[in-house]
Amino acid sequence: MVGSSVSATSATAVSVSSAAEKEVALRTWFQSHAPVLVAFSGGVDSAYLGFLAASELGPAALCVTAVSPSLASVEKEELTRFVTQYGLSHRFVETREMDRAEYRANAPDRCYFCKSELFDTLGPIAAAEGIDTVCDGTNADDAADIRPGRRAGRERGVASPLLELGFTKADIRERSRHWGLPTAEKPAAPCLASRIPYGTPVTIERLSVVERGERALRDLGFVEFRLRHHGDTARIEISRAELVRALDQSMADTIVARLKPLGFTFIALDLEGFRSGALNQSSPDAGGRNTG
Repeated sequence: MVGSSVSATSATAVSVSSAAEKEVALRTWFQSHAPVLVAFSGGVDSAYLGFLAASELGPAALCVTAVSPSLASVEKEELTRFVTQYGLSHRFVETREMDRAEYRANAPDRCYFCKSELFDTLGPIAAAEGIDTVCDGTNADDAADIRPGRRAGRERGVASPLLELGFTKADIRERSRHWGLPTAEKPAAPCLASRIPYGTPVTIERLSVVERGERALRDLGFVEFRLRHHGDTARIEISRAELVRALDQSMADTIVARLKPLGFTFIALDLEGFRSGALNQSSPDAGGRNTG
């Protein structure tokens, strides 16, 4: 067990009327649980959580980011700028989920083994620093979804204060805008493994191809998209607002030219556009959700 707050995280979310009031409650939560270790992925939720923890507790809030082949280099670069800009006490730590056969197998509960590796790594760090409370950025909206990774956190006593205090994603974005955080409007950025269909083994090579392909799309100016790895086919989902630009013949030719050298035979543009969890539509999944 890495923390003593499991009962709090499993409790019914506290009813607070506004995002600002929830933030006051969150500051109080940090004071009553200090010192804390924040599992810091650099997404909207953990960035806000880490920022507020640091603003309330200073160096008594330690933010830790897992580094592995499933973390895109652009994500690492962005979160490095964030923690530097706001002076967060932060460190990177290597995780070895790729050493876990259950993770590589890429069954619907893959995230359970990824989060197990994460929290099994954070636990000893917290203990060495004299920290009793490890927390993550799970929010109230996540409670309505099937997320195997949450079970790994609960089993290890990881606290989820945003969930406990009833923060929705909208609340977190609103407070992030209030503080001028660059993550306020950041699209969801789940790990690279979420681009690989269930049942297709997760390999470093596939993760690298996805990362290079998505970097190419980002360099072309696209903002919200996914590159789904289907063997010899790259299926690209782009937000509906950007889809017209992707359908332009010149741009389509450019995309093909950028992606085919990565080893794909076919480059497909999904006309339904970007939607989180799209790989689940063709999955026999009965126990998890590919949230990318």
